[in-house]
Amino acid sequence: MHILLTNDDGIYHPGLSALAYQLRSIGELTVLAPDHNWSASGHVKTLHRPLRVWEADLADGTKALTTDGAPSDCVALALLGLVQPSPELVVSGINPHANLGHDVTYSGTVTAAMEAAIAGVTGIAISLDTPEHHEGPVDYTPAAVIACRLARQITQLPLPKGVLLNINVPYLPLDSIRGVAITRQGLRVYRDALVRREDPRGRPYYWIGGEAPSGVADHGTDIGALAEGFVSITPLQLDLTAIPEIPLLEGWGLGLD
Repeated sequence: MHILLTNDDGIYHPGLSALAYQLRSIGELTVLAPDHNWSASGHVKTLHRPLRVWEADLADGTKALTTDGAPSDCVALALLGLVQPSPELVVSGINPHANLGHDVTYSGTVTAAMEAAIAGVTGIAISLDTPEHHEGPVDYTPAAVIACRLARQITQLPLPKGVLLNINVPYLPLDSIRGVAITRQGLRVYRDALVRREDPRGRPYYWIGGEAPSGVADHGTDIGALAEGFVSITPLQLDLTAIPEIPLLEGWGLGLD
């Protein structure tokens, strides 16, 4: 099995290295990740300029490829022929913070896996629920071990076309994680705030700031699973159509009269 590993935090991020170390045990591994951080970039595909790709070394000396493109570009480049043989599995991560609820629309980690699903290839995104005020190095090893175990199982099962898996791991020692929960997206609570400042010439500029998001830990949701000490696996689909609402709109009798 040929695995493509990417992320949205950049080629030298320790979460990528930890995952690469584990994934090499289950198949041939190609690492292709952005040359800088693309967090909260969403689903980006670069069409207005050429993309550059060059070799890089991970912290342990593993040979890798990096590009000036986005996470989705990494997947597109590989699946369109840059990497041979074509990858059969795309793994994105490990993101240092959880991707929950509506986060998936912003996350470069998740949308890299989405790019794989668009191409008909199995895609999984891995994120770690590191506490917001955690100090010191982040331990990615438990999440990397879990991601490798799950990847091995997932590749043996028939994942439906157009579906990707968003996996979030609690920040706990491996032997303290209670198991795996299949979940739905939970309710993420954002506390964004607009911060207005002025440059030295008195011209205004703006930051989108505010406190870190929280969430409602309902049972059965991704947020609830992490709160209960479980790994959350949420199946996401490419088709965003609100199917139950079609009869409602049909009943409105909308027209061009």
